[in-house]
Order: sequence, then C-alpha cells, then structure tokens
Amino acid sequence: MAKIKVRTKTKDRITTVSAMIRHPMETGRRKDPETGVIIPIHHIQEVTCLLNDETVMTTVMGTGISKNPFIAFHIEDVDKGDILTLSWVDNLGESDSIKVVIE
Repeated sequence: MAKIKVRTKTKDRITTVSAMIRHPMETGRRKDPETGVIIPIHHIQEVTCLLNDETVMTTVMGTGISKNPFIAFHIEDVDKGDILTLSWVDNLGESDSIKVVIE
C-alpha cells in the first residue's frame, strides 16, 4: 500500500494539494498495552513539495502531529503538465516520495 496519497485540484492556475501520509507518528511517550514498554519515538521530521524541481513548500513536524498526518496547501501559477513531487523524511532516516502530474 502506498505511504503517500495526493490529490490535486486546479482552478485559475491555483492548485490545491491535499496529501495523507501513512506513518505511525509515535511520540516516545506511549506504552505498549501488552508489555508496558515505552514505544520508541518515530515521527516525520520534514515534508517537502517541489513543483518542476523547485521547492514550493517545506514544513517541519514534531511529535505533536497525529498518526497518518493530513496536509493541504495551495500553489499559485501552476500549469497543466507540471510535475509535483511530495516527499518526507522521519527521525529514523526512513523516507518516501511521490510524483504527480498536474492535470
């Protein structure tokens, strides 16, 4: 199953980007209900969006963000056929990215 789902909607050269990222977003404060052992910290640190290889959005995340975070934002001056790349990296060095062609 994909770790990132992205939807885009363009109107008058302004694109709304909506994305959901599958990630546990563990705070490092929660205990395993069966063993009582603290679950290690594991969260997304940074999400970046590129439009045609140019950075248009970067956000820094911490442990206060819920599991499977949802983000949405607008990008101006977008044309059909532009390439949107959304990527993330977490505190354990795991990462993922997805490319979407703007229609």
